[in-house]
Amino acid sequence: MEYRRLGKTELMVSEIGFGGEWLDGKTFEEGRAIADKCMECGINIVDCWMSDPEVRSNLGNALAGRRNKWYIQGHIGSTWQKGQYKRTRDLAQVKPAFEDLLERLGTDYVDLGMIHYVDDFDDLDKVLHTEFIDYVKELKESGKIRHIGMSTHNPLVAAEAVKSGVVEMIMFSINPAFDLMPPTDNVDKYFEEGSYSDLAGNIAPERAELYKLCEINDVGITVMKGFAGGRLFDDKLSPFGVAFTPVQCLHYCLTRPAVAAVMAGFKSPEEVEGCVAYETASDKEKDYEKVLAKAPHHAFTGQCTYCGHCAPCPMDIDIATVCKFHDLALMQPEVPASVREHYKALKHPADECYACRMCHDRCPFHVDIVKIMRKCKLLFN
Repeated sequence: MEYRRLGKTELMVSEIGFGGEWLDGKTFEEGRAIADKCMECGINIVDCWMSDPEVRSNLGNALAGRRNKWYIQGHIGSTWQKGQYKRTRDLAQVKPAFEDLLERLGTDYVDLGMIHYVDDFDDLDKVLHTEFIDYVKELKESGKIRHIGMSTHNPLVAAEAVKSGVVEMIMFSINPAFDLMPPTDNVDKYFEEGSYSDLAGNIAPERAELYKLCEINDVGITVMKGFAGGRLFDDKLSPFGVAFTPVQCLHYCLTRPAVAAVMAGFKSPEEVEGCVAYETASDKEKDYEKVLAKAPHHAFTGQCTYCGHCAPCPMDIDIATVCKFHDLALMQPEVPASVREHYKALKHPADECYACRMCHDRCPFHVDIVKIMRKCKLLFN
């Protein structure tokens, strides 16, 4: 298992995480078997947004005796009211729900206190400028949460949260299909039939800029909806008209800037093994790029996805990384100092490119790589 730094939290998390949502309806024994397999495979981060008391208790029992082996994402604002889930900012409901989470998980703290499900600006204002954020900060000061995070599906809301300086990481919905979609405050639109019919096929600029903004501000990302609820595994349901494998979806998510972990939902130990197969997969098995390039619908064009198919370079330039630094540099009026230093640390910078164009023949998305190399010479020198 590979581990990645989750931004400024400094936590080293497994790049494949345990999304606890599918524990709903599972017995304790079934949940324990999944948790056991996760630990056996090196997974060390789990998300619990579910407010169902039985799910919380089963997860807590599954982690019992090994709390120190896990980083927990616990959500603030997910409550259980009259036998069903309810998202709320009412502290009279929020506070007992969070205390219930700690009690049922059998712990006195969670590592990542997630401001739960903020998808529109009115709600963002409520959580950042009312007594709600005061409560979250109190939880951090008391040690009941170690870091402040937020979950959202809206890239514009996520960007404002990052700029606020309050959140240290975000949980965000990422996959090849969702990345095509413009910002929305209604996550259901991502799953509606026909939502992708009029799209040109490139990553929505708001989403691409969010990933770069997170990287520049050292705000780590954990991924939800990495498989689009399984939709991408079926060529009849996939908006691309082709099916992906779990390994290809994982690789797509893990090649986005600032992403540290993909929180995969598991219904069985076998599904854990299916995802962890990513760690030993070949480049061919990880290859989502050719699937997208050959898709009958919405193939990405002209935009670097940092896939690495341009390699090898005869001058040993890490082309995908140079392209990423190029994109990060263009986000600000001046090149951020951190990006400039990372670029300078490259063993082989863009200056060494002599425009042989071998990379052009390999790029599945027809990116003008030589043009980017030339621009980098100007940007960083």
